[in-house]
Amino acid sequence: MEPFNVNRFSSERRLGAMVLAAGRGSRMKSELPKPLHLLCGRPMTCYVMEAIEALDLESIVVVVGYGAESVTKALYEQSVDPTRLNFVEQNVQRGTGDAVSVGLQAFEPRELDDDSCDLMVLPGDTPLLRSETLTELHRVHVNVGAAATLLTAQLEDPSGYGRVVRDGEGRVERIVEQADAAPEELKISEVNTSIYCFDRSVLTAALRKVDSRNNQGEYYLTDVVSSAVAAGVGVNAVSAKSETEVMGINDKLQLAQAERACQARIADELMLSGVTLADPQRIDVRGQLKCDSDVFIDANVWFEGTVKLGHGVIVGPNCVIRDTTVAASTTIHANSFLDSASVGKNCSVGPYARLRPGTEM
Repeated sequence: MEPFNVNRFSSERRLGAMVLAAGRGSRMKSELPKPLHLLCGRPMTCYVMEAIEALDLESIVVVVGYGAESVTKALYEQSVDPTRLNFVEQNVQRGTGDAVSVGLQAFEPRELDDDSCDLMVLPGDTPLLRSETLTELHRVHVNVGAAATLLTAQLEDPSGYGRVVRDGEGRVERIVEQADAAPEELKISEVNTSIYCFDRSVLTAALRKVDSRNNQGEYYLTDVVSSAVAAGVGVNAVSAKSETEVMGINDKLQLAQAERACQARIADELMLSGVTLADPQRIDVRGQLKCDSDVFIDANVWFEGTVKLGHGVIVGPNCVIRDTTVAASTTIHANSFLDSASVGKNCSVGPYARLRPGTEM
């Protein structure tokens, strides 16, 4: 590996992203590909895509594997800008290091040694990740002049995560997966979130040295860190501000926990935008809800698909509203079900009304 030149870094560096979405997710106990399990009514990996698409990216590579066709279709259809997406299939899942190597096939050979471009690598099962965190990760990566910067987190219970091992001066030395960790290393509370920012040319060179000599027999992307340290290039770490934000989804229990956290985030965003919620803990948004000013939503209301509420709309308790537009100053009374309808201004609907698909008021 060539000596790393920090002078190559500037605020003008180009940035790409790679999302790893190839796994089946055996712990989900489901035939459904892991990236397509629903969170607030949408495939979980769509949230990851939204977080990175808000950045100023040159390109996005998605590594797919199990259920490749259905995963590709879902992510493509819900992408903000599908023209930037490149899908690469990992036919045999042999670890994250192998997945990234497969993903790099989306680049031309001359691009792999381009030292003016950074590549952000992140898993498709961290749906609560915010674009602001990724922006900060890249900002620090550039300002510090690192070859690799990883996002870490301090967890009360680090079980299941790779531990970040530092040297006596506090510098990142390596990452050790839990299955390979010694008893003293298992006591470390700083964990790897599997979210990285790399100098692309350094990543390409380091991946050539990664092998599968570990307890899992896989090619670990984390080995790139120790390889970079051994080569004397800069490795940095940024600590996530929120443990919840970087949680990975590996089973249905974690999916349910993420659902509650995501619903709470949606409720907060609605209230900060001017919506009044009778009880923020008793609203479910399973899709996308857009509200104008002075909207009031009572308890136990479910929104599914794409719903738009105009200025001054009042929604009574125990309503279900799916793929519907409600214009200004309309009241939807208690226990009503609106399905794919269009409701005009100054209407009164219900209580106990059912508007079937295609209804216009």
